[in-house]
Amino acid sequence: MQVPRSEIRHVAIEGVIGAGKTTLANMLSERLGARLVLERFEENPFLPKFYEDPEHYAFQTQIFFLLSRYKQQQDLFQADLFHDFLISDYIFEKDKIFAYLTLADEELKLYETLLNAIERNVPTPDLVVYLQCSTERLMGNIRQRGRKIEENISEDYIRDLNEAYNYFFFRYKATPLLIVKATDIDFVNKKEDFEDLLEQILRPNKAPVEYYNPVRRK
Repeated sequence: MQVPRSEIRHVAIEGVIGAGKTTLANMLSERLGARLVLERFEENPFLPKFYEDPEHYAFQTQIFFLLSRYKQQQDLFQADLFHDFLISDYIFEKDKIFAYLTLADEELKLYETLLNAIERNVPTPDLVVYLQCSTERLMGNIRQRGRKIEENISEDYIRDLNEAYNYFFFRYKATPLLIVKATDIDFVNKKEDFEDLLEQILRPNKAPVEYYNPVRRK
């Protein structure tokens, strides 16, 4: 399957914790021979504390993520002569979702001051793919993968985060957006699910917002 290189080179996969964005990014990178850029969430020393006590550790967690994501995004400006594609498992704008959900008013003002100073220097992808899942599916995936850092995540937090993601992406206009109804597909274990999704991602001449609701296979 071919795609005009002038249309789609940088694809960002997004979704709530447990949606499978990193897994899909890895699969796309391997299939397309793409440069892969993954969010390094495990490097945030405040994240485990945040899941245990969100009220006390939200601000430290958020600022660490903001600055580390900014540094990583700056590296994307460097030309890559060895890959036609760039695949990432997040967009820089996602930082706002977590900030508005978790920070107190005074913390949010300070966060926004810092954000406004740096966000204009962040590159934008050619396409964002939003994996939209039910809260039940997200929680099931989180439990199944069994990461120690995620063992204290509550279902209420994932439900609130899921609603915040939906609100954000239903109003997202920065780049072309493909919203994938991902609750009932299994692109990891079902080859046909992955191939269908890949075709949707690489299809040129996309509208500003498109929806992909896969046929559920038995």
